Amino acid sequence: MFVLSSDRKGAIAEAKIAAAAIELGISVLRPITEHARYDLGFDVGEKIVRVQCKWGRLDDEGAVVQVQLQGSWLSPTAGYVRSSYSEEEIDLVAVYCHPLDRCYLLPIALVAGRRAIFLRLTPPKNGQRACINLADEFEFSGAVAQLVEHQSGTLRARGSSPLSSTPSSPEVLRVGANQFRNHFGYYIERAADGNEVFVTRRGRPYVRVLPVEPRLQLVAA
Repeated sequence: MFVLSSDRKGAIAEAKIAAAAIELGISVLRPITEHARYDLGFDVGEKIVRVQCKWGRLDDEGAVVQVQLQGSWLSPTAGYVRSSYSEEEIDLVAVYCHPLDRCYLLPIALVAGRRAIFLRLTPPKNGQRACINLADEFEFSGAVAQLVEHQSGTLRARGSSPLSSTPSSPEVLRVGANQFRNHFGYYIERAADGNEVFVTRRGRPYVRVLPVEPRLQLVAA
């Protein structure tokens, strides 16, 4: 049985993700130098976003796409060094799952500092709804469309996690109560950055989350 090496998996994932973006009309760029923290650049009009490509492994039950988020490089003094990604290094993580032949796009705000993330293809059998990531929310085509719309400066009202974690101007975000609960920390951070977050129930505005002025700063003890 032929087994793909890690390098081959990475090359396949990068090629599949680039092809998916090109099919959607996105110009794709690659860095000239090796060992950059991002693999591709997506030209979305107003800026080029940095994309790290990852291979997504399907679990044995076929219910979860598992994504390892740490990168590694060879240090002359410490050998291979592994570290997670930050908002200063990349803007998005794109994932290719070979058994599904499907790509996903994740915002850096969701993956920064994490070792791994799990995208569920089906809801948990125990009915859990909080602290899970449903793969459908990060489907590549829909996520790219939202990214292009965001970068073009169009004011959006949307229910899933925004793909840019550092917007250039305040936004008005609309999110369902279940989505807000599942990604509470993310939307709190968006509000703290100056955005208004409207939480809806049955499609109607229910509460509004606003930042405090001035923003509170966390100080290490």
